[in-house]
Amino acid sequence: MIKGIVRLLAIVCTVVVVAVIALAAYVSVTWDKIYDRPLPQVRVSRDPAVLARGEYLVYGPAHCVECHGASYDALQKLADGEKAPLVGGVALPAGPLGVLYSSNLTPDPETGIGRYTDGQIARMMRWAIRPDGRATIEPLMPFGNMSEDDLSAIVSYLRAQPPVRHEVRRNEWTLIGKVVKSFSSVFKPRTTIDPPAAAPAQAVTRERGEYLARYVSNCVGCHTPRDQTTFAATGPEFSGGMEMEPIPLTGADPKLWFKTPNLTPMHGSGLLKFPDRETFVARFQRGGRQHLGSVMPWEPFARMSTEDLGALYEYLHSLPAASGPTGEAAFRKGD
Repeated sequence: MIKGIVRLLAIVCTVVVVAVIALAAYVSVTWDKIYDRPLPQVRVSRDPAVLARGEYLVYGPAHCVECHGASYDALQKLADGEKAPLVGGVALPAGPLGVLYSSNLTPDPETGIGRYTDGQIARMMRWAIRPDGRATIEPLMPFGNMSEDDLSAIVSYLRAQPPVRHEVRRNEWTLIGKVVKSFSSVFKPRTTIDPPAAAPAQAVTRERGEYLARYVSNCVGCHTPRDQTTFAATGPEFSGGMEMEPIPLTGADPKLWFKTPNLTPMHGSGLLKFPDRETFVARFQRGGRQHLGSVMPWEPFARMSTEDLGALYEYLHSLPAASGPTGEAAFRKGD
């Protein structure tokens, strides 16, 4: 009897050891693997109209400045009318997974995008693959189906900036982060894209609103409930509920976290706090930041056109109602 138990324990231990070794081997090979996707064709232009369009997207609905300024203080500068250079370096904590650092988007040839081709930059936006072939976090790059003309406008504008030498730290992944990267689809490139040649016209239409919400402003990225470790969606799109820690603006309460509001027309949702389109637009354009640590990029969104904000309102009201959080988005954590 005892010999049988000992033999069984030995078998179990052997299986566990083999499984651990196999897992370690798999993670070591896959957590930072190189991917191959075609380099998109980009029509870079110096046309003032194209550059103006790129600037609007970068400092407005695409809110690149939120993460790619030197710090989150770039948001306050934007509120004061100053467009901070996109030199990167902002630390983006990812909980137990580690810390990410935003890239330098100025055309510096040593520390910025001057090192890369137009196609490599476009592939990062389209496929969520960095210039070195490694994947980034797909929800942070929502531009897979951004139109070809908008993509070209953004790359054109980034190329036209003054180059700024600013070395950015490498991402820091924990062991847990490496394991999650190996298995979660969120940390792998997109498998398909179908971008239109031209973006929907800037008009108050549901078509324009969906385009912005999904492929430019990324409302769907934060306002969808997600697992706190893998970032995989756990509920209906736009229904809110994702918990997010505050951004470290000076004076922000580090214990005041945020649960993204429900953007569907469900009773009690954040969307239905606005009685009409005009009130919705005014909240973005003139309401400002009510909580210093809010992760919502209020300053870039305040620069959005009345037509684009109205289009978002119309699209969100066209969504099927879905259960989600109600009440105040801010909550205290850790007290």
